[in-house]
Amino acid sequence: METCSLCEEQSKKTRRGNPHQYLAKIDEVRIFRGVSPRGFEEQDYQCMACHAKFTRSTGKNDLAWTLWQG
Repeated sequence: METCSLCEEQSKKTRRGNPHQYLAKIDEVRIFRGVSPRGFEEQDYQCMACHAKFTRSTGKNDLAWTLWQG
């Protein structure tokens, strides 16, 4: 199945980009603790329209929104 236009735009969003209206959380948030303030969180989402999956990360060295491939 192809990725919808909303998900294509989502993959280009920055850290402040909120999930679009069809993205729903699919797992619990993963918290990675480090020396303060270096901890970060990751949350998985799935699009209810095209079923694309994303991971949103607050880590400064990660992409904000990562579209899963495959």
